[in-house]
Amino acid sequence: MKIAFIGQKGVPTRNGGIEKYTENLALNLVKRDHEVFVYSRHYYSGGLKEYKGIKIISVLNIRTKHLEAISNTFFACLDVIFRKVDVINFQAIGPASLIWLVKLFKPKTPIIFTFHCQDYYHQKWGKLARWYLKLGERIGCRWADKVIVTSHVLADYVKQTYNFEPIYIPYGAYTLEKVAVQDIRRWGLEKENYIVYIGRLVRHKGVHYLIAAYKQIKTDKKLVIVGESAYTDSYVQELHQLAAGDDRIIFTGNQSGLVLNELFSNAYLFVQPSEYEGLSVALLEAMGWGLACLVSDIPQMKEGIADSGVTFENKNAADLKIKLEALLNNPEEVKRLGALASQRVNQEYNWSNITSNIEKLYQEMRK
Repeated sequence: MKIAFIGQKGVPTRNGGIEKYTENLALNLVKRDHEVFVYSRHYYSGGLKEYKGIKIISVLNIRTKHLEAISNTFFACLDVIFRKVDVINFQAIGPASLIWLVKLFKPKTPIIFTFHCQDYYHQKWGKLARWYLKLGERIGCRWADKVIVTSHVLADYVKQTYNFEPIYIPYGAYTLEKVAVQDIRRWGLEKENYIVYIGRLVRHKGVHYLIAAYKQIKTDKKLVIVGESAYTDSYVQELHQLAAGDDRIIFTGNQSGLVLNELFSNAYLFVQPSEYEGLSVALLEAMGWGLACLVSDIPQMKEGIADSGVTFENKNAADLKIKLEALLNNPEEVKRLGALASQRVNQEYNWSNITSNIEKLYQEMRK
């Protein structure tokens, strides 16, 4: 099959859960002898036209907070209209707002909408952007031929709001062997001598709660914040100001590849303090590395970890401090939870099974 992905920033992944999801799915489909086209923002893929068998189509975008994603999607839609493909898979509710444009010119080509997250809950968006994101959700759920949801929480929401049963296929992750400490020594990091947060530095991710809680704890373990701004420079500055005076807190910026693997692999504990989140790719990756995870008690996080991690009350830095301190003082429990997390990924979020389910859906749509 010829399969096109629209809506992600591109490949290879620099950051972002949707980008990691798309890249892994595309790579697995290429290994199964499908021809995969991934649309990329013009700057994102660094001029690459192919990556590990994935064909990269870089198209223009207007690089501003509000126009980057939708302008890139618009130009991707113009391109795919004239390209012979068997299936088109839109990612996320913003890009889904333009499904109608492709439907208008390619009515017989199956379109799938993958509903990752209710992005209009993210605090970085203003009223107009939130309205548009909700519009994109409605268009995606009404105009796509099939809708994939990545969590049971979203499945329930779609069923109640739009009165149909979407297809539940979650994110995938791999269970991975630990790698040795090498490059991360530049930050003074050694095996299990740090707690790690990995993700974008945007307010709804709740990193300020983590820093506030951590600063109240006496521990030799460092706190490592891995990620960068997403048009949220003022929030990043706020985080640095909050961390000021505590040299145990380290900001690494965005990391990928081998360095990111080291950061996951050698952490003592992974913390995800999000106020709102879809089913987090970073969480599943941490679980695949065999890390114990401490997360906010929002439904999507609880769904991800089940009984393989610990939750704290959302937006409550005091409760986060109590739970974090307890895990710092109980390394045996941390190891037990890490082993359970790895088992859960292998059973529930196995990339081979997930790829097979999506591949089967694509094949059924072509008939």
